[in-house]
Amino acid sequence: MRRFMDILLACIPFAIIFLSWQLLSLYGSFPQKLVPDLGQIAQTFVRLASEGVLWEAAKSTLYRLLLGFIISGFVGVFLGILMGRYKSVEDTLLPLISFVYPIPGIAYAPLFVLWFGLGDVPAILLIAFASTFIVIMNTWKGVKSVKPVWIKSAEIMGAKSTDIFWRIVLPGALPFILSGLRLGLAAAWRILVAVEMLMSVKVGLGWMIFGSQTFLNTDVMLATIALIGLIGVVLEKQIFEQIERRTVVRWGMVKG
Repeated sequence: MRRFMDILLACIPFAIIFLSWQLLSLYGSFPQKLVPDLGQIAQTFVRLASEGVLWEAAKSTLYRLLLGFIISGFVGVFLGILMGRYKSVEDTLLPLISFVYPIPGIAYAPLFVLWFGLGDVPAILLIAFASTFIVIMNTWKGVKSVKPVWIKSAEIMGAKSTDIFWRIVLPGALPFILSGLRLGLAAAWRILVAVEMLMSVKVGLGWMIFGSQTFLNTDVMLATIALIGLIGVVLEKQIFEQIERRTVVRWGMVKG
């Protein structure tokens, strides 16, 4: 019963948005071309999916997303741990990271185009660059949040540095690291759609949105946006939630 109520509550905002959109489409002052009804959007989604257009675009976008995110994840977690563990590294890198961190990733797009040209390479590198700093900051805060008394107690009992890291520091920082990876993935998604519009990739979800805007195919645009949202939910549920349940929730560090 509780599970059913949770699902029902989660569906209420979607129902309100869908109903409002349908009313706007049917009775608003905008033409149907700009505000298509839900039935037309659903038909377009099914048509594009059955023709393979959506899946081909999604495959190309996910390829860029995952490559960029893997790079940012490894680099961000590594540098964040170093900053949290070693004061000299923190003092060296933190001013630079604090300066770059607030700058929107899309601001670097023209620079990456000049350096690397157009296509997949600059898109992947820009995704990695833009999301790395979010992972670094959260990982650093996570390592710094580990209580010194835990580390001191382990040292007194004769634990090696490697054991302290794997058994105390990393588990203690893991909730922050997972939050950083989640936020990094969300940032990668946001910038990727914009980057695909700017860097003349051959195919992708961002490219589809840009093309549909050019030809006023609002139904195609909204169907593509819906797929982006669905992929985001799947990545969240099937990757991060599963990792959390098997680690920090199982260990009692956060509530499930």
